[in-house]
Amino acid sequence: MTTVTIPFGGNPLRFEVPERNLAQVLKPNVTTPLPDLDAAIHAALANPIGQPPIEQWIKPSDRVLLVSDDNTRLTPADRMIPPLLARLNAAGLPDRNIACIMALGTHRAMTDGEMIDKVGQEVWRRIRVFNHAWREAENLVDLGASSAGTPLQVNRAVVEADVVIGLGAIVPHHIPGYSGSSKIIQPGVSGPGTTAATHMLSCEGGGDSLLGIEDNPVRRDMDDMADRVGMQTIFNVVMDSEGRVTDVFYGEMRAAFRKGVQAARKIYGVEYRETPDIVVANSYPCDLDFWQSHKAQYPAQRMVKPGGTIVVCTPAPEGVSPVHTDLLSYTAWSSAQIKAAYRAGRLKNGVAAALATAWALVREKATVVTYSPGIPAEHKEKLGHTHAPSVQWAVDEALRRQGKNARVTVLSHAPDLLPINVSAP
Repeated sequence: MTTVTIPFGGNPLRFEVPERNLAQVLKPNVTTPLPDLDAAIHAALANPIGQPPIEQWIKPSDRVLLVSDDNTRLTPADRMIPPLLARLNAAGLPDRNIACIMALGTHRAMTDGEMIDKVGQEVWRRIRVFNHAWREAENLVDLGASSAGTPLQVNRAVVEADVVIGLGAIVPHHIPGYSGSSKIIQPGVSGPGTTAATHMLSCEGGGDSLLGIEDNPVRRDMDDMADRVGMQTIFNVVMDSEGRVTDVFYGEMRAAFRKGVQAARKIYGVEYRETPDIVVANSYPCDLDFWQSHKAQYPAQRMVKPGGTIVVCTPAPEGVSPVHTDLLSYTAWSSAQIKAAYRAGRLKNGVAAALATAWALVREKATVVTYSPGIPAEHKEKLGHTHAPSVQWAVDEALRRQGKNARVTVLSHAPDLLPINVSAP
């Protein structure tokens, strides 16, 4: 037997796989974190990609809005924002003209304590920091439709700002190909109807996700939305699997994003030659709830043999979702049933319906066995998953289903991994 160890809820989690069955254990490629993050941040701000330094084009009267990702991401906003404020101040812009919005998408609101942890005490004292109130229609502005026809509603503060700067991290992502850049606008500070349409667009292929595809219809639509609200500048990082920053990218939205994607692919692009019957997909670092940890499924979906088994491992202390509580009534349906019900108006929560569609597409390729102390067995059943009382039980059950010669691949940090089939023609 081979003992495999994966990170789980802040502790190591171990299970055994027969040596003859274990194909690969894939994890992010080893990289060197920046030795001096503060120096790298200052250098990036002084030498923007594809645009002049901010001091050359900002006006003292401008209203500047920083759009930061929330506490479901590890982006070190507390290290990034202070030097950015210093440059804005040096250009004559007072703190009262600067604010920071937490781009929740449709996540739960952050507490004051969580926001302080995210941006740091200094920033919290100096500028207004607030949540994107996506549930409140009066906080949204209707901008018509994007070039792809997506209904576009965006937080009023973003629309009314003179300068919008997006802060985030770039990593492979199943909806727009990669996170970062314009994703901070959609879904970050958009209305739920906009987010629902975008998520549904990502499911239109009817099979595999857009994971790791840099140029795709969803990314182009998001970029158009960011253009519409005037976000020309991004401040993004690439991090290793432990949340340590390896690269900083600041400058024009598209140019900086392209360079960030190249860096992210070097860390998270992992090669495989053998199509496994079983993929063990660990949700680290997206562990908070299944609304985050579902991302573990898509690299597994990319790799697994049709008719195979995916084992999802996630702590999920907040369960499936503390916000989208209605979706368990239909998550076990087929992807076609969910889409039809949404289009007929029977399902009102389009964001949840879109993700439920993506989850169904995974199950339509492979069965899913889930080990999660935070998700009750009855909720796993409503997800269409098999409840596993332990990770070892899940692996043993997958081998029982797939046969004694089944091949097993383990993804230690599945949400961030981009499997690359090097045996494909």
